Amino acid sequence: MASGGLTLNIMTLGGLALGIGMLVDSTIVMLENIYRHQRERSGADATDVIEVSGRAAAEVNSAIVASTSTNLAAVLPFLFIGGLVGLLFQELIFTISAAIVASLLVALTLVPALAGRIPAQREGLMRRGVNFLISALQNGYAWLTRWLLKAPWLVPLLFILGMVLAWPMLSQGRQIFLPEMDEGRVYVSITADRGINLTRMDEIVSKIETMFMQQSEVESIYAQVGGFVFGRSTYEASNRSSLHVTLKPIKERGIDSRTWIARMQKKIRDASLVGVRIYMRVSGIRGIRLNRGDDDIELRLQGTDLEKMSRIADRVVARLGEIEGLRNISHTSEDLNQELSVVVDRERASGFGLSVEDVGRILELALGGLKVTEFLDGDRSVDVRLRLQRRDVSTPADVESVIIFSRTEPRVPLRLGEVAKVELVPSPVSIHRDQQRRVVNISASIGKDLNPGEALQSVQTVIEGIELPPGYVVYEAGGQEAQREGRDLGLLLLGLALFLVFVVMAVQYESLRNPIVIMLSVPFAVIGVALGLEWSGLPRSMPVLLGLIMLAGIVVNNAIVLVEYIVLQRRAGLTIDAAIIEAARLRLRPILMTTLTTVAGMLPLALAWGEGAEMLQPLAVTMVSGLLFSTLVTLLLIPSVYRLIAEGDRRLKVKGER
Repeated sequence: MASGGLTLNIMTLGGLALGIGMLVDSTIVMLENIYRHQRERSGADATDVIEVSGRAAAEVNSAIVASTSTNLAAVLPFLFIGGLVGLLFQELIFTISAAIVASLLVALTLVPALAGRIPAQREGLMRRGVNFLISALQNGYAWLTRWLLKAPWLVPLLFILGMVLAWPMLSQGRQIFLPEMDEGRVYVSITADRGINLTRMDEIVSKIETMFMQQSEVESIYAQVGGFVFGRSTYEASNRSSLHVTLKPIKERGIDSRTWIARMQKKIRDASLVGVRIYMRVSGIRGIRLNRGDDDIELRLQGTDLEKMSRIADRVVARLGEIEGLRNISHTSEDLNQELSVVVDRERASGFGLSVEDVGRILELALGGLKVTEFLDGDRSVDVRLRLQRRDVSTPADVESVIIFSRTEPRVPLRLGEVAKVELVPSPVSIHRDQQRRVVNISASIGKDLNPGEALQSVQTVIEGIELPPGYVVYEAGGQEAQREGRDLGLLLLGLALFLVFVVMAVQYESLRNPIVIMLSVPFAVIGVALGLEWSGLPRSMPVLLGLIMLAGIVVNNAIVLVEYIVLQRRAGLTIDAAIIEAARLRLRPILMTTLTTVAGMLPLALAWGEGAEMLQPLAVTMVSGLLFSTLVTLLLIPSVYRLIAEGDRRLKVKGER
């Protein structure tokens, strides 16, 4: 961490928490094999013990290196990507990768050296009981494996059926980009009818603010009245306001932010604020802003003619309004201010010897004033300006009454209205551009009863169903764009991880058969992931995809340990069935131990203990559920598939000899 310039934060600490269980996997496999050999040579002297430890370590060195290499191969591509996904998760991946490398070095060097010198301990009652239980499990599993090998096609068919049933649960669940973290911050959007003055808007905001401050859970409130924030800019709009509410820590307030919002929404409805629309939601993760505005959905309409774009935006808003559950639907061309428009009649003005520039200078003097002097107030310089009083130019008629002088008849006063038309016209608060082209931003908020994934799909359907003139286009922006890019990048990384894991094993075994058998444990782990997410009720998010990528390198570990020992037993002269049964019996203990330690290390994150755990909970749940189910895959599916492939090879060999 020091060499990478990393600090202790939620991601690095989360990486250490996830890596705790994985750190001991290699050590467990090494120690279990050493102690098994030592038990078989009980009574040997110290020299023999060291020699036995060396031989036992040599048996599993290859499996440990292969399993650790697959772990790294699955996650290392994350270190070379940019964008928001890389920014969020690179520290997590770096921490886990460094821990895995350190654990490999310890397992290959320090553990065998110490294991050969630590004296054997006497078996107490508890140890004998545990050994008896494990021995019973091993014998029972050996019997089950022997029975399954009689019909090796049965288990693959059952797992394929399970995959077919589980896939809809994984693909059709609620989808978001990042999990919602309860940091105790609530955003409140307040929109009143157009035409409301700032004083009345301030009264409404003050009433709502007082209502909030009466709640014991509220720590502070920041109010913005008569405007809104979009991107990095703040705009005036007398009918728009917002509140940023900070709640006390969850231990003090006792309820989560969503429950508090639901309670306050009921109080606001009871207050009967006529002509006021109020939208509340949990604020996003601090420091991460996916949308330029404050809403869940952001679309951009790109074109050339602002008036035509406004009409198209009205159509889009109307169509979005048909989606049940969308709230606070609006577009930026609706945000209008009254602007004073002065249109000079060039022909009449030239008759008096005046140009448009002359009229502009007179207006600037009348409305903006002329600096005539300045005075010093302490160390501060203050301008003194000469201009008309505000009340004398408060309406278009007042401005038209401003006196100007003709160049042709300087002694005759002339009213501005005689050479120009003055009126108040609606004008957009701001003109937005994307890649130097004008855009109108369309936004909407997702109600609590609407699935965000379904909402985005419905919005996409609306976009595709609207006919647009040539040169005009509507596209997703903000959070939807980040979610789509993150999903595409995640799927690319998942494919790359699977490829690299397969390449590492192919190089290790110098064949394709064993890597193919081992890789079968990866896709069927998805069954466990689907069940885990369905049971926990968590949405499908970027951490879930990251968990799947990490699983690609982790779930093969147990399969590598099992297949490696099958190969070792076959080299010792055992038949296919005998080698599979013996490997299954002897490798059950390290497989269960590594699985349980890894799951135990991830359990606190999976249960979301403590504030801030929501970010990594989907990742931990994905890995725990996938790893537990992949253990079943390793113990039940891998022996059957190995038997089928080995039998197929034997038949091909016999057929070739004929």
